Amino acid sequence: MTQAPTPTAETVRRLVRSLLKEGAADSAGPEVRPVADDGGHAAWWVGSRHVLRLAHDREAAVRRRRELRLRDLVRAHVPVTVPVSVAHGDWAPGLGYTLDTRVPGASAAEHDVSALGEADLAGLLTGLREVPARQAEALGVPRVAARSLEALRRAAGRAAQRLAAADEFDAARLQQLAAPAAAQLAAQPGAAVLVHHALTAEHLVVSADGRVRGVLGWADAVLGDPAEDIAGLAQAVGSPAAVRAATLAGYAARPCLRGLWLARCDSVVALAEALEAPVPADLPRLRRRLRNAWEPILLERVTELREDDDAQ
Repeated sequence: MTQAPTPTAETVRRLVRSLLKEGAADSAGPEVRPVADDGGHAAWWVGSRHVLRLAHDREAAVRRRRELRLRDLVRAHVPVTVPVSVAHGDWAPGLGYTLDTRVPGASAAEHDVSALGEADLAGLLTGLREVPARQAEALGVPRVAARSLEALRRAAGRAAQRLAAADEFDAARLQQLAAPAAAQLAAQPGAAVLVHHALTAEHLVVSADGRVRGVLGWADAVLGDPAEDIAGLAQAVGSPAAVRAATLAGYAARPCLRGLWLARCDSVVALAEALEAPVPADLPRLRRRLRNAWEPILLERVTELREDDDAQ
């Protein structure tokens, strides 16, 4: 396999100069700089109004092209801004790019989500559920089976012991999720919806007043378990806000609790793996996700779920 070229500032500048009229008047082209949280120079700020996203392999290029079509489908159903592409094509043979308009605001790691922001998130979850699955599948969005919460619970138990030894986490907290509870929170059949699948703090654009103005990063969307997006929100904005948003969106106790525990187990496993990885990871970000996921909520004290929750 041919090694993908590494994009440089000059590579990006040449590309955007050919795409933006404003660059034609300035031989230097617009200012470009890598997005700090990107981790691989796959995303670049272009001036103050655009962001360039580059695929580094052919699989990513396929997902990037699918994302363009999916965003057009989703935009009609959600109340928040979905990025608009002003240009797309290949920046290297077989490797795609998209130049998007920048959504004003900061990440959820920089601004807290307000009560009105939670309503924005509820509208997002409601809109995703309303996207016709058949249309999403026609665009190539894959169906993904729901994860086993019991298998994740066991993995988190092992990871929690390692975190406890490193004085990072109290492993006893996981005892709240016993095996019978994990079985009770198994995904319900026939509940697959369009799932963003990457609702991280970095993908939520939040204004200074706490409103959620936009959602980025649609390349990993799947048809699957809606609790995955509730879990993503729990790690991004905190469990109370995530559960309140999901409840406003019409989800009952079972999927909310399932999302809560997916988030908690995932955050424990991710931090333990990062601490043991030979390559340094963004530990502050992973610790923040763990703290957010483990914020207490009243709903988690529910010990019995009504059967009518199965429909949600």
